[in-house]
Amino acid sequence: MLETSARLLRLLSLLQTPRDWTGADLAQRLEVDVRTVRRDIQKLRDLGYPVHATPGAAGYRLGAGTKLPPLLLDDEEAVAVAIGLRTAASGTVTGIEETSLRALAKLEQVLPSRVRHRVNLLHSVTVTVPTTGPTVDPDVLTVLAAACREQQRLRFDYQRHDGANSLRDTEPHRLVHTGRRWYLVGWDTDRRDWRTYRVDRIRPRIPTGPRFTPRPAPDVDLADYLTRGVSTAPYRYQARITLHAPAEAAAERIPPTVGVIEAVDPHTCLLHTGSNSLDEIAIYVTSFGFRFQIHQPPELVTHIRHLTARLAEAVTNDPVRDDEFRRDRATETETAPNLDHVVRPP
Repeated sequence: MLETSARLLRLLSLLQTPRDWTGADLAQRLEVDVRTVRRDIQKLRDLGYPVHATPGAAGYRLGAGTKLPPLLLDDEEAVAVAIGLRTAASGTVTGIEETSLRALAKLEQVLPSRVRHRVNLLHSVTVTVPTTGPTVDPDVLTVLAAACREQQRLRFDYQRHDGANSLRDTEPHRLVHTGRRWYLVGWDTDRRDWRTYRVDRIRPRIPTGPRFTPRPAPDVDLADYLTRGVSTAPYRYQARITLHAPAEAAAERIPPTVGVIEAVDPHTCLLHTGSNSLDEIAIYVTSFGFRFQIHQPPELVTHIRHLTARLAEAVTNDPVRDDEFRRDRATETETAPNLDHVVRPP
């Protein structure tokens, strides 16, 4: 059996997990009887930690109090927190760099040497590339996260792609982070449909609205739902393109916010992407270095045919270069007849 002080710390650690604990569960974890658990709960309350009992279920949960309880972390959790704080110091959230460094300094001061060595080793061989683009306000993230957790409707001013502002009323569901951007997935009460909002364009209106009953999520895989939502749905042209490359190889070159990759077989995959510009899709897909076939939209097929003709004319209007071009094409046809990009109508 643990000594009383050690048992109290262990009990406090268990209560910090987001769940209700029955007295029997706690007794089993602490290897004591339920009566001892009740006494330990009262000791924590006497120390100022608000341990709430769930009516009718004999359950316990640690509530918000006037003091921050000590966090008890195992080695893996401590490494994860330290890495997260280092990342936050150069991340996409505005104004938390200095705060993250202060918290990291406090953490590293009390880390056991074995854990500190692991953190420092990883840091010594890691180079962080500064992020570019808009950042988000941590206060906005806090408001959104609280609204998602408490299931409260949220009204906010939102800046659209064209720069215009609109007022939105939503039932917030989840925050999703892509590594470069933060997004809010929620049910738009006016449009009566699920929507994805960029957090850096959100300005919440306080206070939040009434509570709502959560709806079934729009997709079990919210990451995939978000990827489809930001890479194809908002755009005028939505393209479906076969890439003659394994899905893993394509994923290394194509960010999830640019397109959704769907494996077909070990050698090919489908790319779903979108843009308001046919030129942008044409140039972007050509830059991948893979053979490809365009299935949709028909306008893109026609556009690439005209673009190909213009490009060919630009490099073959000189007689000398024209002869060189024909010789190069003949050589390519003889040695690698299947290496040209293929553009076919659906």
